[in-house]
Order: sequence, then C-alpha cells, then structure tokens
Amino acid sequence: MTAPPLSASPALGPLLARGALLSPFKRPRPGAAFSGGRLVLPGLRVDLARLAAYERLCGFPTGDDALPVTYPHVLGFPLAMRVMSSRAFPLPLLGLVHTSISLTRHRPLPATGTTYELAVHVDRLVPHRRGTEAVVVSELREAGEVVWESESRYLARHRTDGQVPEPAPGSGEPPLPVAGPPLPVVDEWRLGADIGRRYGAVSGDRNPIHLSPLTARLFGFPRAIAHGMWTAARCLAAHGTPAATHVAVDFRAPVLLPGTVAFAARGGRFELRGTGGDGERVHVRGRVG
Repeated sequence: MTAPPLSASPALGPLLARGALLSPFKRPRPGAAFSGGRLVLPGLRVDLARLAAYERLCGFPTGDDALPVTYPHVLGFPLAMRVMSSRAFPLPLLGLVHTSISLTRHRPLPATGTTYELAVHVDRLVPHRRGTEAVVVSELREAGEVVWESESRYLARHRTDGQVPEPAPGSGEPPLPVAGPPLPVVDEWRLGADIGRRYGAVSGDRNPIHLSPLTARLFGFPRAIAHGMWTAARCLAAHGTPAATHVAVDFRAPVLLPGTVAFAARGGRFELRGTGGDGERVHVRGRVG
C-alpha cells in the first residue's frame, strides 16, 4: 500500500525521538511480520550546499554535477526512519544495527537541473542468527525511470533458536561480499573523535552512539562509533566507482572514535581494517561490480 505522497522530507529529530520513546514497548521475537506502507517523495531537488559538505567529509570530489553513489541513501534515510519509528513497526528503533547495504546506480545522477522521485518501504522481515532483520528498499526515479536503488538491512537483536535457513536461489537475498585472498593496504586514515558529529550534521543521523563517549556508553560502547554509511562512503570515495555500478557492503564491526584504520583494496574488492591493538580486525568489507 502506498501512502499519499509527501510534500517534504520528514524531519529526522522528531522521528528519532518517537522511535526512542516507543522502543521500550516493543518486544522483537522470531516470526515477526510487517507490511509497511510505501512512502513516496516527489519533486525532490538536491540541496547543493548540503551535498558539497557531504562530499568533503566523505572524500568525494566536489564540484562535479553528479551525486556520489551513496548520497541517495542519505536522501532516503528520513523516509525509512518514518516507517521504522511508527507504532506498527514491530522492531525497536533503539538498538537497530545497520548490517549491510547493496546498491545499484544505473547511470550518472545529475545534481542540478533534475527533479527526482524517491520511494522507500520496508520490504520484509527476515530471520538472522542473532535476531531479526528489517529489509529496507529505496528507489530513486527520474522521469519515471529507476536510476538508483538499494537494499539495506537493519538488525534487531533478540533470542533465537539459532536455526536460520539458507536463502533459496532466486529469493532476492543480496549476495554479500565474501572473504578472499588478503588485500594489500593502500592507505591509513586517522579518524577524529568528531567524525560522528560531523557526519550527523550533514546526514541528519544523530544517533547517540555516534556523538560522544558519554552517549555511546549508554548503549554499551566504550567510545563513540563511526556511522557505517560514512565508512562505506569513505571507502567508495577512495576506491572509485563506474558511472553505472553495483556495490555491496557488509558492516562487520564498529569503528571506535578516535582511531586509526587501514584501507585495503585490490580490483573490485575493498576492506577497512583495524590497526595497532585492533590488529587485523575487519570493520567493513565490500565489492564494486
């Protein structure tokens, strides 16, 4: 079911607050189901100042009349939060973990002179060995044509029997990046303690786990952690992507802030790994096809 078209992108602050207030009353369990309404935002134009700030923070070149491959996710995030912060959504918003994203850009996406239509819906809930994942599908259209699309998975942890069936061929389950021969390190990045706050300012995602050590400790983290989508964008900016591309990224372990990480890549594969005391821990694994 498609809800009436939105007249503007929802404000994230009130949605995050509503989701936080409702979270204690939601008890995720195996077998939960949800059929969420499809939200559509027509007449979408890109805010060029916000885009430029995003490009600078993530390492994409500025001044090009083209959206970075990850930027439509930022545009669609408020719509996803509107669905997942609703009373009808059975998983608590607090504690949801972004575990993966699979996205496809069918052709270059102009930043100027173009009006887009954005559509987002929760496609299904699927079992995970640690709980239940919500599968969120986003589509960006220009003149009725899908020019970009993505599938994100958000995990709500809860008790399970540990038995998760393998996806059947043709079921639509996205192929996630897999391990292969070790990738060579091509760069090291020193990440400041403020990365979470800075990305929250350009994306609107001001989840407390990203903002400060104090707020992160309330959710079990020793320090603030970087946004998964910032790490994905930073890796893809360094790796590069063709005009038409498919990208799959698996978020494997949080990146604590401040810290130092190693970017490794070869061919279409890339990883973000820990350094020093974090050893060879893989934080992000992905591929570009």
